[in-house]
Amino acid sequence: MKPQPHWRRPILFALFTFVAVCSFGLARSSHAADTTTPPNIVMLISDDQAWGDYSFMGHDAIQTPNLDRLAKQSVLFRRGYVPTALCRPSLLTLINGRYASQHGVTGNDPSPKYSKPGTPENDQQRAQLISYLDRFPTVPQILGRDGYLSMQSGKWWEGNYKHGGFTHGMTRGFPQPGGRHGDDGLKIGRAGMQPVTEFIDMAVEEKKPFYLWYAPFLPHTPHNPPKRILDKYTQPGRSASVAKYYAMCDWFDETCGQVIDHLDAKGLRENTLIVYVTDNGWIQDPNSSRYAARSKQTPYEGGIRTPIMFSWPGKLKPADRDELCSSLDIVPTVLAAAGAEVPAGLPGLNLMPEMTSGEKIDRQRIFGESFAHDIADIENPEASLLYRWCIEGRWKLLLTYDGEVNRYQTTHPRTERRPQLFDLIADPAEEKNLAAENPAVVKRLADAIEAWYPVTQRKTQTTF
Repeated sequence: MKPQPHWRRPILFALFTFVAVCSFGLARSSHAADTTTPPNIVMLISDDQAWGDYSFMGHDAIQTPNLDRLAKQSVLFRRGYVPTALCRPSLLTLINGRYASQHGVTGNDPSPKYSKPGTPENDQQRAQLISYLDRFPTVPQILGRDGYLSMQSGKWWEGNYKHGGFTHGMTRGFPQPGGRHGDDGLKIGRAGMQPVTEFIDMAVEEKKPFYLWYAPFLPHTPHNPPKRILDKYTQPGRSASVAKYYAMCDWFDETCGQVIDHLDAKGLRENTLIVYVTDNGWIQDPNSSRYAARSKQTPYEGGIRTPIMFSWPGKLKPADRDELCSSLDIVPTVLAAAGAEVPAGLPGLNLMPEMTSGEKIDRQRIFGESFAHDIADIENPEASLLYRWCIEGRWKLLLTYDGEVNRYQTTHPRTERRPQLFDLIADPAEEKNLAAENPAVVKRLADAIEAWYPVTQRKTQTTF
């Protein structure tokens, strides 16, 4: 090799040094990105609670100090919604981000009208419904690819927790005894929080990020709160059923506080994204232990509206947002926050960009659908379709369909078959149907519902 002129040597040395320093810097930068700790994800999911039944939402009796505190630390959407007001399809939406008409589990059970519970035929139908979980990847499955541990506690309808991709869990699942909707998982909260705190401790010990599904059977019936809480709400003029329900909301709040306090004690809160939502609404009947009309199972505000919160102290600045939010947004938002792969075709939005920037969410409308509790045909969602709805700004249009109900006829009287249009800002209780006075709004929203996905078998009226 020919020797280099002496005047080139300093230049070559400098060039070599520059390249080496840059390479080292890039290596450090790459290493720093690789070792950035992804956030822990905690889902707090209430079960059967009305959208206004929190002190931070303005209730004058129910005390929810822990959720009040969380709301102040959150990006809070007071106008949050679930697309269907029944626990099983709503919970499945939270785990895979799809509408019930997409994931296929539209109700809680195969209709006993067509197969008697406990028979081989009914068991086969239940197993087939559980198999629909395999149609789309779940959040625990996706996060598991990136090293997350995950735990199921509380309500879970889709067989064993492992079927959902959880690494840890409580529910043994169908066909085990009590496996219809949670078995051992339903003990969480009511019988203490030890399984949850032990899971968090284990994840810390193993230095792994984690995903926690906390979906306790609270404030769901049976309404049997501890006496120390019930005493706070028992008073003259308030029925026993209402006092018990209020106390159950308080009890749920107490358990949420225990989860948050444990995260604080472990030094995890700064890098933990807590998401709060309820699976569906509930309005307490003052004269019985049942729910009142136009709440659970129904597409009215009492059934589908819920506050939705995203709290991540290290990343999100608290804000009280006035835009619409759907529980469909939770899956893409959580996955994006974790830096995980977000499946293509999800109907919800990743809200992380807007929540970090404060910019308005670029969305005009949200949609929802209601099906019967009893699934008439587990291979045909339209068979049990009762309602579809669309919310645009202040307007909500509700269309009624002729799907089969079977049980719960009184929950779905469907006495008004014409379109129902409500101004949710002026009339959040949906007392006045404005469809007759606003035919252009009805047509616009009915066209939007039809464009969302076509219904070919069920009938509805789109003009008043």
